[in-house]
Amino acid sequence: MPKIHYIEHDGTEHVVEVGIGWSVMEGAVKNRIPGIDADCGGACACATCHVYVDPNWQAKLPPKAEMEEAMLDFAIGLKSNSRLSCQLRVTSEMDGLVVRMPDSQH
Repeated sequence: MPKIHYIEHDGTEHVVEVGIGWSVMEGAVKNRIPGIDADCGGACACATCHVYVDPNWQAKLPPKAEMEEAMLDFAIGLKSNSRLSCQLRVTSEMDGLVVRMPDSQH
């Protein structure tokens, strides 16, 4: 299983194996990673799973869909590398993916 690196706003890092086909959000929730609340359960309806994708990974991920772009408008601290972790489906190629949680989600 791919290992995903979740980094909290304070720099605390959690490295967990996440099942292929799961979302990055599901990996965080099922492993009790702080900073990803996922209030809507992954329905792309709340932006509480907002993460910053490490710049080295941005081009390796699928582009944002229109719905994700619209929901990101509600995220606090939006940046060019902002993504909703519920919209990132884990593949074997994502082994080593690094995501950071914004300060607003602690």
